[in-house]
Amino acid sequence: MKGWFELHRSSDGQFYFVLKAGNAEVILTSERYTTRAAADNGIASVRTNSPDDARYERKTASDGRHHFNLKAANHQVIGSSQLYASQAGREAGIASVKANGPTQALRDKTAD
Repeated sequence: MKGWFELHRSSDGQFYFVLKAGNAEVILTSERYTTRAAADNGIASVRTNSPDDARYERKTASDGRHHFNLKAANHQVIGSSQLYASQAGREAGIASVKANGPTQALRDKTAD
């Protein structure tokens, strides 16, 4: 099963999205957006940028765990990963975003 985007509205009225893998695990979480249109643009940016390895910023947290940011061509962060125990886990997360990021599937949870 392919992955999908879920669009949500936070308690303060802002929008954000997550990208889920086919097993329903969250593999990327966006920043918060003040408008639905901006969140839709963020999703479009993930679809465009996720296949490009150069768009991934690989990072290590102060506790030694690994994570990544997906960045747009203008170097702004589009989304961030969870923390992984190993570099191999982080690379598997990046591979999953590359595979699932181009999906057109969107589940709108803003009315829930």
